[in-house]
Amino acid sequence: MSLLSILLTNLGAVLILMLGAWILSLIRGKACVADSFWGMGFVLIAWLAWSMGPGTIRSLLVAVLISVWGLRLFFHITMRNWGQPEDRRYRAMRERQGRRFWWVSLFSVFLIQGILLWIISLAPQLAQLSSVPKQLTWLDWVGLLVWAVGFIFEVVGDYQMKRFRDHPANAGKVMDQGLWGYTRHPNYFGESLVWWGLFIICLATPYGWCALISPLLITVLLLKVSGVTMLEKDISQRRPEYEKYKREVSAFIPWFRVR
Repeated sequence: MSLLSILLTNLGAVLILMLGAWILSLIRGKACVADSFWGMGFVLIAWLAWSMGPGTIRSLLVAVLISVWGLRLFFHITMRNWGQPEDRRYRAMRERQGRRFWWVSLFSVFLIQGILLWIISLAPQLAQLSSVPKQLTWLDWVGLLVWAVGFIFEVVGDYQMKRFRDHPANAGKVMDQGLWGYTRHPNYFGESLVWWGLFIICLATPYGWCALISPLLITVLLLKVSGVTMLEKDISQRRPEYEKYKREVSAFIPWFRVR
């Protein structure tokens, strides 16, 4: 198969996955099902690319890295949302769309996420589908290191926030300890770093810079669309002390606290 046919096959597969997620959301009455399937979409693409590619050690490495990251994210989000009301973002959309929401959500939530994750996964796909170089290079190891740092930030940040929220005494308070004392969004910063790491691995192949869209798109989404900007849109109204936290702690890239 040609490179284009493999990429289009992966796009078709992930859209079918998101279609299944949409059907599940109708059954459960919760559009936040899409958040759980986000990570699984990347895992699906990674192993499809591995199965149709040249089978290099780099291809297997990338598939494993995507799987570790994607499965961890799937279980984290699924467990976080289990038994909880629908996320307020989707509730607001449901109220705006009314009776049309059931079919509007197919395009505005599920299929658009499928297309976005396919574009973001361009770097790992190109890294997996290149037959050269067959052996790992120094760029692969640098990319692996960057991926590992990002993964640690994401895992530790989520764990620290979960412990904070699980303590009844912290209800309504602002989490500003651990990694959250250096960046207001260590999990988002970590996720961005994961994709920059995968892009660096892709740089070891002839395709290289063609995949720059991957880390750039996920970073823009995390900073300006579905991440920092959306989360902080009205949080100060619900937690007044968050304004002080914003003045003292970096929004994204970890840095020392300003007192």
